Amino acid sequence: MMHIQKLPDQLISQIAAGEVVERPASALKELLENSLDAGSTDIQVALLQGGVKQLRVADNGDGIVQEDLSLALTRHATSKIASLEDLEAVASLGFRGEALASIASVSRTQIVSRARAEKHAWRIASNGSEVTPIEPTALDAGTIVEVSDLYFNTPARRKFLKTEATEFGHCEAVFERVALSRPDVGFLLQHNGRVLSRLAVAVPERRFLDVLGEEFVAESFHLDESAAGLRLWGRAAKPTFNRHSRDTQYVYVNGRFVRDKLISHAIRQAYQDVLHHDRHPAFVLFLELDATLVDVNVHPAKTEVRFRDGQAIHRFIFHKLHKALATPTGVLNASSIEHAPHQPHNTQQTYPTYQSKIPLSARESDSFYQTLYGNSNAENIHQMHQTQTNTPEAFIYKASSDANFSRQENTTDLQDFSQDFPLGFAVAQIHGVYVLAQNALGLVVVDMHAAHERIMYEKLKNALDMQAVAMQPLLLPVSFHADKLEVAIVQETLAQHENSLQKLGFDIAVLSPSTLAVRGVPVMLQHADAVTLARDVLRDLREFGASRALTERRNELLGTMACHAAVRANRSLTIPEMNALLRDMEATERSGQCNHGRPTWFQVSLSDLDKMFMRGK
Repeated sequence: MMHIQKLPDQLISQIAAGEVVERPASALKELLENSLDAGSTDIQVALLQGGVKQLRVADNGDGIVQEDLSLALTRHATSKIASLEDLEAVASLGFRGEALASIASVSRTQIVSRARAEKHAWRIASNGSEVTPIEPTALDAGTIVEVSDLYFNTPARRKFLKTEATEFGHCEAVFERVALSRPDVGFLLQHNGRVLSRLAVAVPERRFLDVLGEEFVAESFHLDESAAGLRLWGRAAKPTFNRHSRDTQYVYVNGRFVRDKLISHAIRQAYQDVLHHDRHPAFVLFLELDATLVDVNVHPAKTEVRFRDGQAIHRFIFHKLHKALATPTGVLNASSIEHAPHQPHNTQQTYPTYQSKIPLSARESDSFYQTLYGNSNAENIHQMHQTQTNTPEAFIYKASSDANFSRQENTTDLQDFSQDFPLGFAVAQIHGVYVLAQNALGLVVVDMHAAHERIMYEKLKNALDMQAVAMQPLLLPVSFHADKLEVAIVQETLAQHENSLQKLGFDIAVLSPSTLAVRGVPVMLQHADAVTLARDVLRDLREFGASRALTERRNELLGTMACHAAVRANRSLTIPEMNALLRDMEATERSGQCNHGRPTWFQVSLSDLDKMFMRGK
């Protein structure tokens, strides 16, 4: 019979190391967080053999006083919290007091530190289980931690480490995550004696550029939204800048990098209507809130958090990001147009004869027609437009079959309207599929079917969103076996003053502790599987506090309707019809992508065109 016995401290530390120090990157993360907590403004990282042979982190922080240095390698010893109240409102990155002790138990560790008030530095070292006495040494300021021969005393664990290149890749990813979170700190990364990254103190936008590259910054937009004590800021990529994997997704909660399924779900839902189903968005987002509203003491790695009001957090992130992604094309691109280095070339265009009408509408001023057609015919065209828009079915501008208009030779007026018409003016159509337009930047190529599909889709959604979700009672209620959590969710919603299920167009009753009955479904989804819909909604309500399952099903139906209603390929459009399409795109939310997440238009700059034809060489 085995008796209960107390484990040795060394074995306890090694067990803890299995959770905290998974690989060299895990140790690097803990050391970098300690440096930031110490108020460092310059951090230097040096690695040998992917961090397995040696991992060195030097900073210029506050340092450690002599009497505290002996506790630095002791389990559950920390300067960051001292009470339960501190734990419930953690403001530092580290707080457990386990990292250094765990690292020291499976490596040869040395700490050299000099506190600001100390006359000289002190050194302490650990060789797995043995800790050397503290001794004086030389150091200008700050702290240097050297971790050598990771897992030298646990060879079985060391066998699980990957190749040098793989381990360094993980270390580099940790370095970048930390560097992104603190642009006010300078960072240096070396590997095998070679400097790979040098990041100076900079503003956040510059740090994003240095770490993630010019392409990400160019293809993303700035976000800064606040409400009810919450703030969400950073950069989110346009839907057209997507990835095969989640390698460019960074989320920080109060400066701490996290992997939280609630936040990830909210972001994914915000992108769902504009992103292809097998692609992933790119973003660097920072969520700031009161430290008492989030629990960071969830996992030893400190990458998981729990929110006191997860539903409010989910709603806030989804709505703010969804609103930002809904920015009309015209507004989204206006800033880049005013900085365009080139002027559009002069051109003359003969307009083809008018064919049949398609549901495209736009509202241009008199000055627009002067720019587009010239002073001589502007008044006639505008009058024609006014006459046509008086009829319900009139959505386009009609050009007379014998009209032959030319653009003004002077393009100054066109530049004046670049802010109002960022997609420019149509010049031609290719194979009945693509519309060519010129704007202040150069050439715009539009997939007319995809663009018109998005326009129709958004109009259908807006029309339905203005109405309450209508419920269709079922002639015969559909009962199904439910687990206890599903039943509990229904009971909770029925007890609420505002029944969230009824707001979604659902009527669900509890028949027994294990049986639910669907008595009503949304009218638009009355032909769908009622049980599947109910389970999807209840799952979302349980995990995220809100559900968009019905909205997604509804949008799928509307997307099909919009696709069939949109102008088809090989449909010949007149120039006025093309311009009407461009104007509607500029005014429509999410018009940069079709309903399936594919791009609707591309910009080709004049500089790119010049390169193609080797102009200036």
